Amino acid sequence: MSTILLIILILLLIGALPSWPHAASWGYAPSGTLGVILIIVIVLLVMGRI
Repeated sequence: MSTILLIILILLLIGALPSWPHAASWGYAPSGTLGVILIIVIVLLVMGRI
Protein backbone atom coordinates (compact mmCIF):
# COMPACT_ATOMS: atom_id res chain seq x y z
CA MET A 1 0.00 0.00 0.00
CA SER A 2 2.70 2.49 0.94
CA THR A 3 4.74 1.64 -2.17
CA ILE A 4 1.79 2.37 -4.44
CA LEU A 5 1.11 5.63 -2.58
CA LEU A 6 4.74 6.68 -2.94
CA ILE A 7 4.76 5.92 -6.68
CA ILE A 8 1.55 7.91 -7.19
CA LEU A 9 2.93 10.88 -5.25
CA ILE A 10 6.16 10.88 -7.26
CA LEU A 11 4.20 10.82 -10.53
CA LEU A 12 2.01 13.68 -9.31
CA LEU A 13 5.09 15.74 -8.38
CA ILE A 14 6.58 15.21 -11.83
CA GLY A 15 3.28 16.09 -13.49
CA ALA A 16 2.87 19.27 -11.44
CA LEU A 17 6.15 20.83 -12.52
CA PRO A 18 5.50 23.96 -14.59
CA SER A 19 7.62 22.85 -17.54
CA TRP A 20 4.93 22.85 -20.22
CA PRO A 21 3.69 26.06 -21.87
CA HIS A 22 0.13 25.71 -20.59
CA ALA A 23 1.39 25.26 -17.02
CA ALA A 24 3.93 28.09 -17.01
CA SER A 25 1.48 30.57 -15.49
CA TRP A 26 0.67 28.24 -12.58
CA GLY A 27 3.98 28.93 -10.86
CA TYR A 28 5.08 26.47 -8.22
CA ALA A 29 1.72 26.16 -6.43
CA PRO A 30 0.84 22.65 -7.71
CA SER A 31 4.23 21.16 -6.89
CA GLY A 32 4.32 23.03 -3.59
CA THR A 33 0.97 21.60 -2.59
CA LEU A 34 2.03 18.10 -3.57
CA GLY A 35 5.29 18.62 -1.68
CA VAL A 36 3.32 19.38 1.49
CA ILE A 37 1.24 16.24 0.94
CA LEU A 38 4.45 14.24 0.46
CA ILE A 39 5.88 15.60 3.73
CA ILE A 40 2.68 14.67 5.56
CA VAL A 41 2.83 11.14 4.14
CA ILE A 42 6.49 10.78 5.15
CA VAL A 43 5.70 11.94 8.69
CA LEU A 44 2.84 9.44 8.90
CA LEU A 45 5.16 6.68 7.64
CA VAL A 46 7.74 7.53 10.29
CA MET A 47 5.09 7.57 13.01
CA GLY A 48 3.84 4.16 11.83
CA ARG A 49 0.31 5.31 10.98
CA ILE A 50 0.47 4.04 7.38
